[in-house]
Amino acid sequence: MKFQKLTIISLIPIFWLLLLAYAAQPPFACHPSDPLTKSYPFCKTTLPISQRVQDVISRLTLDEKISQLVNTAPPIPRLGIPRYQWWSEALHGIAYFPANSSTYSIHFNGKIRAATSFPQVTLTAVSFDAHLWYLIGKAIGIEARALCNAGQSIGMTFWAPNINIYRDPQWGRGQETAGEDPVLTGKYAMSYVRGIQGDSFQGGKIGAGGHLQASACCKHFTAYDLDNGNGISRFVFNAKVSLQDLADTYQPPFEKCIKGGKASGMMRAYNRVNGVPNCANYDLLSKTARGQWDFNGYIVSDCDAVAVMYEDQGYVKSPEDAVADALKAGMDVNCGEYLKDYTGAAIKEKKLPVSEIDRALHNLFSVRMRLGLFDGNPAKLPYGDIRSEQVCSKEHQNLALDAARDGIVLLKNTGKFLPFSKSRTKTLAVIGPNANVAETLLGNYNGPPCKTVTPLQGLQRAATEADNNHCQSCKEACCSGASLWRSGRHNLAKYDPQIESILWAGYPGEAGGLALAEIIFGDHNPGGRLPVTWYPQNFTRVNTTDMRMRPDQSSGYPGRTYRFYQGPKVFEFGFGLSYSNYSYEFISVSQNEFYFNQHSIGHTSRNSETIGYTLVSEVSKEQCEKGKFKVKVRVENHGEMAGKRPVLLFVRQARASNGGAIKKLVGFQSVNLNAGERAQIEFELSPCEQLARANKDGEMVIEEGSHFLIMEDQEYEINVII
Repeated sequence: MKFQKLTIISLIPIFWLLLLAYAAQPPFACHPSDPLTKSYPFCKTTLPISQRVQDVISRLTLDEKISQLVNTAPPIPRLGIPRYQWWSEALHGIAYFPANSSTYSIHFNGKIRAATSFPQVTLTAVSFDAHLWYLIGKAIGIEARALCNAGQSIGMTFWAPNINIYRDPQWGRGQETAGEDPVLTGKYAMSYVRGIQGDSFQGGKIGAGGHLQASACCKHFTAYDLDNGNGISRFVFNAKVSLQDLADTYQPPFEKCIKGGKASGMMRAYNRVNGVPNCANYDLLSKTARGQWDFNGYIVSDCDAVAVMYEDQGYVKSPEDAVADALKAGMDVNCGEYLKDYTGAAIKEKKLPVSEIDRALHNLFSVRMRLGLFDGNPAKLPYGDIRSEQVCSKEHQNLALDAARDGIVLLKNTGKFLPFSKSRTKTLAVIGPNANVAETLLGNYNGPPCKTVTPLQGLQRAATEADNNHCQSCKEACCSGASLWRSGRHNLAKYDPQIESILWAGYPGEAGGLALAEIIFGDHNPGGRLPVTWYPQNFTRVNTTDMRMRPDQSSGYPGRTYRFYQGPKVFEFGFGLSYSNYSYEFISVSQNEFYFNQHSIGHTSRNSETIGYTLVSEVSKEQCEKGKFKVKVRVENHGEMAGKRPVLLFVRQARASNGGAIKKLVGFQSVNLNAGERAQIEFELSPCEQLARANKDGEMVIEEGSHFLIMEDQEYEINVII
């Protein structure tokens, strides 16, 4: 025992000397200069990760195990394991929070002082361009790894993307999401995650357990889109959600993020769902995410969400119960201190077995190993050659500009008021308090940008011959001229004859002012489409805590989002003008009749409205695969400018049963067309996915009857025969 103690003491200074010697490198375990590295199986990269992780866990004391269950994980010097910080943010670029520097992974206090700031996510979604989303994720992942390689990060787990549904326009954090549609949001999630983690655009490059460029985290699981509504905070909110709404609205983006994107992290939300806190919901964490979706990663609580279960919700009788319920439900790491403070007591009180801690640690150390942090010097590993010069590179800054260009929506353009002529514009009035404020461009969850161009600066550069006037408000003299940069109530501006044009630019990122000026003066042809419905002002009367998607005629509840909302709209989901006119045409559909009868499936049924249907779960994979069909469409640019235009494909049922959508998005692509050019686009659809809908029990069903493919003003009929 004495010899063992002396051995431990002698290793501690060696460990700290190694950290000092390699301060410019990321902290990593299994350093080649550590004499014990060769003796630890967890340092042997030839062994499977599962075996290496088990070796680490077997060497930890109970106190050491517990210490690793929080986001600020301390070092374990005797094993040469450095500290690790699980909390980093990368919503639309590497973020930084000086106020939380002690509990945050990334620092801009070294050679790297800034990172590329892309447009806020809702603006990026406007492009309906999955490859663009992938490239943004890839660029963020590269810059994240560069910061790590430069020794400016003590963690590579990024808590992004936010893939909650933008259910209510009064939710201020809706700007962080890809909008109101689950198909759009799911595709965004998959593309972004593949990019940031280092996968290919098609997926499959990394493989199960492969090396990660950075780790992405799908958040906030689930039915979370309220901070404070009707006096109810997100900490105590109980989201009452039907099985139907869970199945076709709130859950699909997370399923796509995990099954399609192979995300290595997932964050649990504060709120309760049908009475059960997300952090304590075994059905959601273990049965659904890990069981049905085959999630292979770590699950983290939102910050202090475990404490909220006891201190705010009163769901449990003690802190120890909160810790026990969270870990037994399947959570792995707590953003906060509760697991560090109360896990030991929960074990002593026999409320929690040590096996649950070991299970959590297995997931945590597996991700750290996949990031290459237990494989020796990261400079000699995959992604080790990513250097600081790749942060704020010209390529990434051009990508930010492209994203801003594609993310600005032209909402009104009476008489082709825009674009302006540079040579004929003599006077320019730019009005508003944010016209020359760079910080406003960035939205929230932002870091220091590479450089910024404000709207005022962009317009001044574009119109060099014009007299530029900037006023904070219309009370100043320059308001007598034309107004280009105004924020306000678009439901009034849409019908105001004195307002000729409206551009929605959201939070366009570091290059937003330049992109806006290019569009105003015709250097770029706008083509984006809104990813959300713009409701009239009286929609604010709808209770923000009402989670129902479907309308209820008996109570006058109008429903939510373009799929179900029955009421007037200021601008519809998918709306967006261009300087060009485009035409759309269905060319061919490879199959227009789909048979699901008793000979090919288990059985068919009829609902209360006598519509025949079959459960998707009873249709064989072979039949679903065989039923896939291709839809070819033609798009033509009739304008005088080249343009990029998203093509959206919807489907509606001629006779939808109760709870059916008005229409729903089933596919989208963006196409670049020169003036006068036409192109063909092909969509591949499956009746088991795109023609299915959720019933009241949350089961996916295919219903008989006519379905119509919709593209702009064109429709194409296909039939399902049961």
